[in-house]
Amino acid sequence: MELTAVALWLNTVFAGFDQSITAAIHKLYELMGGFLTPVMEFISFLGDGGIALIILSLILIFFKPTRRFGTAMVIGLALGALITNLAVKPLVARPRPYSDPQGFFYPLWQIMGAHNESDMSFPSGHTTAAFASMIPVFLLGNKKTSWLALVFAFLMGVSRIYLVVHFPSDVLGGLIVGTLAGIAAVIIGKKIPQKWYEMDFFKQKEGKHICSDSDQ
Repeated sequence: MELTAVALWLNTVFAGFDQSITAAIHKLYELMGGFLTPVMEFISFLGDGGIALIILSLILIFFKPTRRFGTAMVIGLALGALITNLAVKPLVARPRPYSDPQGFFYPLWQIMGAHNESDMSFPSGHTTAAFASMIPVFLLGNKKTSWLALVFAFLMGVSRIYLVVHFPSDVLGGLIVGTLAGIAAVIIGKKIPQKWYEMDFFKQKEGKHICSDSDQ
């Protein structure tokens, strides 16, 4: 397929960066004898469509002590998806690293299991979703433990490079978009009326149940 001007620019400017980072991460496969492959596949699976992250955020919203986290995560995921999937990916239209059978990435992709992806490559949607949802957790949480959220987001990006379904520059783009979306989500979340965060879903359900019993 004919490359867009932006895709051609990315492939040209980041060629050395993409190859060197991919080769370095591929060393993990060689050093660990493939032990990390199922781990990376599982981490990558958690980002498929953002479904697992959406479910987690909705669970957090359901409980009052964690509602701020869940609310910001949902907003971040929505912003990240709108920017990445509806705007940037279609405009850039960058093919996946494995799209060229004669290229540097194709044999590495085959070694890693030849995982196929259905959309364009830049930026990484998985990485965008991971950072868009984990940045709020980091910013709103206790920094003694909330940094682990950033570790997960970072590993998501590494898994996409490890499986050779994204260029490192795709992951970098996803990191930037996701981080901005996550920060914006925290700001928007703080504008939501406090009443939302103080609502007790369990008590409301219980109240409705009591009223229905008394009417009988």
